[in-house]
Amino acid sequence: MAALPVFRWHLAPDGYATRRQLRARGLRPGGQGVAAQLERPRRRRGPLVAYLYRVDLAKPVRPMTPGRWRAHEAMMRARRTCPECRRDVGYVIPPTLGTCVTCAYPEEQRVA
Repeated sequence: MAALPVFRWHLAPDGYATRRQLRARGLRPGGQGVAAQLERPRRRRGPLVAYLYRVDLAKPVRPMTPGRWRAHEAMMRARRTCPECRRDVGYVIPPTLGTCVTCAYPEEQRVA
């Protein structure tokens, strides 16, 4: 396998973009492999690396179908539903808590 070309931060030639840059243009990598990488030097650690894809090989983002929207809504509803009290709390429950704030800290809710 050939080594990837490495560019310094802000010095990548035109025609390359990160995933986020592709998405901002309404594109996706579309199955292509990483074409190059960008390195930003840091003082006490190794360089920060970003992978680049070729813009000419990128494909348009797939549109959201009604079925995908339903699946997305169901996934988000599951992330907002507390497993203890079974309520939709209106925000994504932090994985560190595992339950809604009311269930995680019931003693503080009684005091208030």
